[in-house]
Amino acid sequence: MATAAPMMPVPRAELKLVRLLSRCEALAADRRGPDEWRLEKYVSALEEMLLDLKKHSSKPAPEVLNEYSRKVDFLKGLLEADKLSSSSEKALANQFLAPGRTPTTTKERMPATKTVHLQTKARYTGEMRNELLGTDPSRLPDLEETSLRKRTGPLPDEKQSAAELDAVLQHHHSIQEKLAEEMLHLARNLKNNTLVAQNVIKQDNQTLSHSLKLADHNFEKLKDESDRLEQHAKKSVNWLLWLMLIVVCFIFISMILFIRIFPKLR
Repeated sequence: MATAAPMMPVPRAELKLVRLLSRCEALAADRRGPDEWRLEKYVSALEEMLLDLKKHSSKPAPEVLNEYSRKVDFLKGLLEADKLSSSSEKALANQFLAPGRTPTTTKERMPATKTVHLQTKARYTGEMRNELLGTDPSRLPDLEETSLRKRTGPLPDEKQSAAELDAVLQHHHSIQEKLAEEMLHLARNLKNNTLVAQNVIKQDNQTLSHSLKLADHNFEKLKDESDRLEQHAKKSVNWLLWLMLIVVCFIFISMILFIRIFPKLR
């Protein structure tokens, strides 16, 4: 029988990181008070441990390191979102947080950071609703008031507040849709402008290539004409030289004949 390959031992630094990460996720899952300070200290220690693990000789695979970094960044973003003043800013910051994709420990069925993300989203939404309705989130209705509301139905003020909340949410939703449409329109315009610029550049390149070919052709023709002109100039010079030689010879012969025919008078 073939024996299974032995598993590589997990580095001690990674074990410490996983334990502290699991502890931070458990703290974040609990509803923390304003005086809670342990999670922030633990997240700072997590960052240092993650940097040390990335420099370790037996560090895990890059995918595992990226998952650890994703979870640490999520916890940091969660702390920064809690420090914001209004619940709407907290909810908006919470939307941009990216929780982990895999469980930290084998006991988890679902990544703890994803559970924390859903919990904080629900909590910030409740705080926004309480701010819009003008109620105190820490004050719970008693049993008699709850039963009375169940029998009589919501009060007119509550109906109006709920209608106002729905109108505000609908307004925000319409603004988001309008922004998305504008971004899509801008992206299409940018794409069209890019295509037009590419076509213009392509046409300019073709025109430049044609001009270069035409210049090369004209240069070749000019060179041929220069050679022909040079040859023609050489031929004309030769003919002129021969003509002058003939004239000189004719004058020389004429002088000799003139001297012989007309001797010197004594």
